[in-house]
Amino acid sequence: MSLYGHYDSQNIFALILRGEAPSYKVYEDADVLAFLDVFPQSLGHILVIPKECQARNILDVEPAVLGTMMSAVQQLTRVVLDELKPDGVQIVQFNGAAAGQTVYHIHIHIIPRWDGEGLGVHAKDRADPAELETLQARLVERIHSNRLASPMLERC
Repeated sequence: MSLYGHYDSQNIFALILRGEAPSYKVYEDADVLAFLDVFPQSLGHILVIPKECQARNILDVEPAVLGTMMSAVQQLTRVVLDELKPDGVQIVQFNGAAAGQTVYHIHIHIIPRWDGEGLGVHAKDRADPAELETLQARLVERIHSNRLASPMLERC
């Protein structure tokens, strides 16, 4: 797909938002949904999407929506760093097939990185559902405990 086109309301993220497809949700508020990538590039790979927006990529999204998404990304990155203790983290957003975009609903990747560990190929290997459920529970618990401990995490 090119950078330009019409929003497909049947894309997997639209289906997840409507409750028509499952996800491993770690956070949700009125504006965003965050869930584990089922084709993770590393342990703890999270996707953050806007809920009330039909933007395909960064060219289509309203600046206010993008700002809201990035605020959630920042807060969730803190949670991932706190819980998983990676050596680094990548924040990635793909635009168009040539750039690696595979789902045409604006989304941002939070990808934890560890020294000496390679990065998995984007959208290649499906994670074990039991491992995703365990990780989901850990992250949700961390979000809830951080929300109580820090006013900076009031959104998460």
